[in-house]
Amino acid sequence: MGSLGRRVVVLLCAGVIALIASGRASAFTRQDLMLHMDDGVDLAATLYEPSGAPPQQGFPAIVMLHGLGGTRRELDPIAQQWANTFAVLTFDARGHGQSGGLVTVDGPREVADTRAVYDWLAVRHEIDSQAIGAWGISLGGGAVLGSLVQPVPVPWAAVELLDTWNDLYSALAPQNLTKSGAIYALTNGVKLDPSVQAIVGDAIASRNLSVLRAWAAQRSSRSSLSRVTIPVYLFQGRRDFVFDLAQAKAAYRLLNGPKQLYVGDFGHSPSTFPGPDIKTVVAEGETWFIRWLIHNPIPPVRYPVNISPDPWVAKPRGFKKLPPTRSLRIAFPGRTTFSAGGKAQRTSGRLRSLVETFGSARVRVKANLSGGWARVVAVLTAKPRRGKTIVVSEGGINTAGLKGTHTLTIRMIDDATVIPRGSRLTLTLASSSLAQDPNNLLYLDPTMPRGAKVSLGPAQLVLPVLRKAISR
Repeated sequence: MGSLGRRVVVLLCAGVIALIASGRASAFTRQDLMLHMDDGVDLAATLYEPSGAPPQQGFPAIVMLHGLGGTRRELDPIAQQWANTFAVLTFDARGHGQSGGLVTVDGPREVADTRAVYDWLAVRHEIDSQAIGAWGISLGGGAVLGSLVQPVPVPWAAVELLDTWNDLYSALAPQNLTKSGAIYALTNGVKLDPSVQAIVGDAIASRNLSVLRAWAAQRSSRSSLSRVTIPVYLFQGRRDFVFDLAQAKAAYRLLNGPKQLYVGDFGHSPSTFPGPDIKTVVAEGETWFIRWLIHNPIPPVRYPVNISPDPWVAKPRGFKKLPPTRSLRIAFPGRTTFSAGGKAQRTSGRLRSLVETFGSARVRVKANLSGGWARVVAVLTAKPRRGKTIVVSEGGINTAGLKGTHTLTIRMIDDATVIPRGSRLTLTLASSSLAQDPNNLLYLDPTMPRGAKVSLGPAQLVLPVLRKAISR
């Protein structure tokens, strides 16, 4: 899968800047600012405004929030494109870039900052306070969602959320086993508040999970999303192993206002942002804000759900709702006993047709656990007739405290992965994702108790795939 970059990866190279800005003449002003928070911390910000006099009601505006480890400068290409039409405010979150303070990962302090930034912009005479939207990616998206579900929510007119979460615990610790490699990569080198730094070690080792669950709940919005009635556009990556499709699907089902979902060719590792569909993503985002902040009479959307094919071919496939799937069931017979550092690896026959996953695969296996065997990690890969091995999905389950024989059901990452015709599927079961490949760093391998052992019987894979693949 490769190394998990700790950033949201909004690093836009000069070529991409030229791509999304092509054909657009710059017609805006730019001002760097310092915004003063009520706890004494200053946030560095940049305000872009269209050139010329504002309309009578003021400029419609967008606040843009970057990801963990990023800065406002990484958002410049999109901000500058939209600044021809909107006032756009970008800012370095506390603990990032030129801002002061420390990072609490979208805790109450960052949500209060988001409110303060909105309030600062809303009182400016040239801004239409009734037409302010928000765009947030990863950490920034979490802050926007947090601001929507507070007892007194920020009155955004419309929002866009990219590669983010609404249930942080289920994203980072599914089945009570933390994505230790992702957590390490996301937090390494970030200026964390001591309250967060104190739990990182336990989070990586899947210890003291009740504390982690409570911490994550304070930073999650899922239980309150049904109260959100403003327009929300969700952008989520096809193959994002940090914040998977399950996060966006849950939000899409729960939101009670105008909503759209775009499943794109971008995301956290093993994907990147931007992806090959960046021009479409930016155009979709601009159209959404034009519709809800300017009330431009754009024709109604026929397909609120759009999925980009892989590889990208210039146009997503539209659906009126989440597309239908079917279940592919594959048996992986065998019995394997191993201790720390070992693995069970089983391979299927060749697939008779191309399939495209869309959902969370499940692996069911009978396990005999002894000596404190603490976790079972499953990695599903596909080896085409030609080309490199593809990591289709992976997942893990915490077995600490279990002994004897148990039937385990391991839920894997919800993603959309193309598996070519003729591929063989390999299921690797071990104590970490490193057993599948030393470069697969999602689930690291903290020390297993001496004498720990596991015996795994036949495994059954249930793989949800699109009834009709959209990629070729």
